[in-house]
Amino acid sequence: MKPGDELPVLGIPVTRTLIIAGALATRDFTDVHHDPEAARAKGAPDIFMNILTTQGLVSRFLAERLGPGARLRKLSIRLGVPNYPEDTLHMAGSITSVSEASEGERVVEVAITGTNSLGRHVTGTVVVNITSVASEEAGA
Repeated sequence: MKPGDELPVLGIPVTRTLIIAGALATRDFTDVHHDPEAARAKGAPDIFMNILTTQGLVSRFLAERLGPGARLRKLSIRLGVPNYPEDTLHMAGSITSVSEASEGERVVEVAITGTNSLGRHVTGTVVVNITSVASEEAGA
């Protein structure tokens, strides 16, 4: 893993269930995340994803791409266009820096982008500590 390496893109279907379940799981009961009529009354064409669900999807993307030794250290994201039902969120990432934190542990910074049919839904930078699985098993 080195700066400039691209992480494989992850396509996540944005379903009505994902949007509603994400809002409920994060205790965000704002009506625009589960009630289509309320969302339309407030100017949106349909319900849309909340930021905490987006944060969870960014974390999922990194965990799946960086492996079981990855631990999220810092997450800094900015939302763009909404995520509406019946779309796909395409998460992508690029390694921007890698440094040694200690023996068997690296600190990796990743620039992430999540796009859908409307454009960029999320952009940001994530810092992850990565411990090799062999190091974790030796310490156990």
